[in-house]
Amino acid sequence: MRKYRDLTLIELNDGRLLVIACDSCGAIGPKEGDVVKVPGYVVGRFTSRVALMEVLAAGAWPICVVNTLCVEPFPTGADIQRGIADELRFLGVDPEALLTGSTEKNMPTSQSGVGVTVIGIASKEQLRVGRLSAGDSLGLFGLPKVGAEVSLNDPEIADLPTVMLLLSSSQVREIVPVGSRGIKAEAETLARLNDLELVWYEIPDEVDLYKSAGPATCLLVAGEEASLKLLGEKAKKPFLLLGNLIPHSKG
Repeated sequence: MRKYRDLTLIELNDGRLLVIACDSCGAIGPKEGDVVKVPGYVVGRFTSRVALMEVLAAGAWPICVVNTLCVEPFPTGADIQRGIADELRFLGVDPEALLTGSTEKNMPTSQSGVGVTVIGIASKEQLRVGRLSAGDSLGLFGLPKVGAEVSLNDPEIADLPTVMLLLSSSQVREIVPVGSRGIKAEAETLARLNDLELVWYEIPDEVDLYKSAGPATCLLVAGEEASLKLLGEKAKKPFLLLGNLIPHSKG
């Protein structure tokens, strides 16, 4: 077993790997004590989306989705599970075959709490981690948004179709969903894990490199620059080239 960013990778005897990712969400939902008021369905969509994005971006395919809900089974739990199920349907997956979990059946709750774990599987050849090289470019798809800024129909945020489009290109080396640490921290971690440095281009003022991207509303994508630009046009999401990767300076 080894860690890579937020992923846990477990090598199996047949040469394949389990890829495990999770996400949590608290104080966001329909309950009295929630800070951001949204339907449980929306909570389920976004919380599961983050973990699914992580597993898919690594080149794996989900085989099990576990929801651990700190809310009552009905109505809140059912609404959240419906949201999770609909995210799976975007992948052409039957939720009944993959989805399992639990709710709080003993105590009343006044604030929403949700956890989603996704287990995926990939061959070593399919795995898209640790594949960067000097000369690769780094692009941003989507914009960082958090809390009340986030909505399901926002055309400026990344989603599962965005990830699937990026995975369709052999010129994409690695995809990183950006979370609460922000663009800059995730980009520098990615470079460091591949023994590289990122030479930043000039970044427009409206793109905040330090802002939380909440439920992975944007993606870092590394690969050949021309291919990233072409994918940026196809994705129909905000796209920005962030910089170029160079060998790490030993000094």
